[in-house]
Amino acid sequence: MASGFFALLDDIAAIMDDVATMSKVATKKTAGILGDDLAVNAEKATGFVSNREIPVLWAITKGSFLNKLIILPLAFLLSAYAPKVIVYILITGGLFLAYEGVEKIKEYLFPHPTENHNRRNKLIKMSKAEALEHEKKKVKSAVFVDFILSVEIVIIALSTVLNATLKVQIITVSVVALLATVGVYGIVALIVRMDDFGLKLIERSSSSAKALGRFLVQALPKVIKTLSVVGTVALILVSGGIFTHNVPFIHDLFHNWVGLVADIFTGLIIGTIVLLIVEGIKKLKASF
Repeated sequence: MASGFFALLDDIAAIMDDVATMSKVATKKTAGILGDDLAVNAEKATGFVSNREIPVLWAITKGSFLNKLIILPLAFLLSAYAPKVIVYILITGGLFLAYEGVEKIKEYLFPHPTENHNRRNKLIKMSKAEALEHEKKKVKSAVFVDFILSVEIVIIALSTVLNATLKVQIITVSVVALLATVGVYGIVALIVRMDDFGLKLIERSSSSAKALGRFLVQALPKVIKTLSVVGTVALILVSGGIFTHNVPFIHDLFHNWVGLVADIFTGLIIGTIVLLIVEGIKKLKASF
């Protein structure tokens, strides 16, 4: 009886040792996409009233956990029985990411000041119910983008442990997915509360605390703007990478290019094509 118990402990220790080793490898391989995930979701989680930032971020975080709960079992099943379906899911997600990235570039290059001014006025004049409805829409958008990026993270992590046992695969990929959510949204929470922390420091009597507080308050808009730019680039980069890594024709077309350049160029081209199609459909609908 005792020998069986210690044998079980030995098996658990061996499995956890394998998990720890493979989790390090998987985390290194997903580091790039985690950085993109942070930039995209930080940009998505900003732009709310101060007292609503944390509740909104918590709603997105819960959505992210739910995404992982859906994606993980499906990823294990598809990897075992229908691996080609995973590629189709990735490509569909890549189309959306490319479109959203190029649409943001279009809005930056061809802004509509009147439209933006009207949008700001609408936000100011919104009732509590309307403001909550607006938040729900933004949360849904953020959770949807998180779903696509989560699929990419899970698939990359899974690819590093394909030769391991099923137990090790499940535990390792689940650990990486959990770290992705906790790490990304923990950092985002720190960013969106940076100005409030700065204001508290300004209220202190110490001159150094006041100086640091003013720096944090003044830095927040710049951080948000930078994250918006980085998030847009991340959308293009991630989407392009999906196509260059999973579509043989595109991979062969750019195999002599530097990977980063090929991914960005591919994301821009595909995003522009999808944007033109979407704009064309909108115009057709408007004409009827």
